[in-house]
Amino acid sequence: MAEALLQLSDVHAAYGEVEVLRGLDLEVGEGEVVVLLGANGAGKTTTLRAICGMVGTRGSVRLAGQELVGRPTEWVIRQGIAHVPQGRGVFGSLSVEENLRVGAWNRRDTAGIQADIERWYGVFPRLAERRTQLAGGMSGGEQQMLAVARGLMGRPRLLLLDEPSLGLAQIITRELFRQLEQINREESVSMLIVEQNAELALSFAGRGYVLESGSIVLGGTADEVRGNEDMRRAYLGY
Repeated sequence: MAEALLQLSDVHAAYGEVEVLRGLDLEVGEGEVVVLLGANGAGKTTTLRAICGMVGTRGSVRLAGQELVGRPTEWVIRQGIAHVPQGRGVFGSLSVEENLRVGAWNRRDTAGIQADIERWYGVFPRLAERRTQLAGGMSGGEQQMLAVARGLMGRPRLLLLDEPSLGLAQIITRELFRQLEQINREESVSMLIVEQNAELALSFAGRGYVLESGSIVLGGTADEVRGNEDMRRAYLGY
């Protein structure tokens, strides 16, 4: 595995008195794509929230060796993490380009921001065609592309994606993953992806983890996870 960028060690996370994560250990290497799989309620979304400081967390979450636990979410994001939440979360009353500019809230390099907007228009041509359109009037697939591009406007080292295929047609999902693969290859952005479409995610990722009841029950290369018959039947759904 590449040198670790993100390291979670013995991570516990809870909503009030309800513990969701129980001693989680997980790593994402520099430039690596890792997928997090598991049934609904296993703790996948909570894992991403724990990384971003959005839920009560104990244990250790390190980005490039720097401890994130106990830090406010805004501080965590400034260290180089972008979180694309489940449900896309675009600002429907803002235009496509205004959404992209919101993604660069932590930057002051005006020329660089404009250059990045044009870069992501090149990767996601549909966004360029709709740059003045209100995001709320776009299709689900277009909104998902916008959510990803907006996250990338912060020039993150690590991109967290929560169910990027949710509600999308299969052809749109494949196009989105093709673009994510291109971004990973050309920009060396590390990615941790929560995804229900296990077969597609494992064909894209280098490694995977399977989560059950807040604990990792399997981790390895994508081929190792895909080839484990018991885990495939119990957690991957194929």
